[in-house]
Amino acid sequence: MVAEAGLVAIGAGLAIGLTAIAAGIAEKEIGSAAVGAITEKEEVFAKGLILTVIPETLVIFGLVVAILILNLAKG
Repeated sequence: MVAEAGLVAIGAGLAIGLTAIAAGIAEKEIGSAAVGAITEKEEVFAKGLILTVIPETLVIFGLVVAILILNLAKG
């Protein structure tokens, strides 16, 4: 029973941790491209901002999966 709880915690931690790392890598690439585009053309600021925020939804999905994992393990 204790080992099962540990594995559930590791699974939930991986769900959040891996999505956060992936979002950080994606945001780095998109952010640098957006800054480069904004320096050339200021009209693309809104598009660059929106595209920079999109990878952060991955972390929200990871959080939802982690909550589901924790709740399914209790039931």
